[in-house]
Amino acid sequence: MDSFGERLRSERERLGLTQDEFSEKGGVKKRAQINYEKGERNPDSTYLAAIAAAGVDIVYVITGVRTTPAAALSPRAAALVDNFEHMADEDKRAIERLADAVQKPQAQGLTGTK
Repeated sequence: MDSFGERLRSERERLGLTQDEFSEKGGVKKRAQINYEKGERNPDSTYLAAIAAAGVDIVYVITGVRTTPAAALSPRAAALVDNFEHMADEDKRAIERLADAVQKPQAQGLTGTK
């Protein structure tokens, strides 16, 4: 199993954040973030609560067991969700409109297939 620091780094990377950005969200200096990821120091509960608010799966970081719904997705579906989460709001709305448009004919049995 990965170490605490490896899981912490994995979550930071999943969120697309640099160590500087992540340390800022956690309310610590970059050096502290580096030490956490190396396993040289352990963070306190204030830090963990702050990064949880930023979208980190804290249970996964601590235990290695994912608690987010994305953990149950296939790698392909998880990648799609991750891409969607990192899109601009305007692009998200366009994807949602497209999904609605594709779903409505299917729901009515009008897929165009024979």
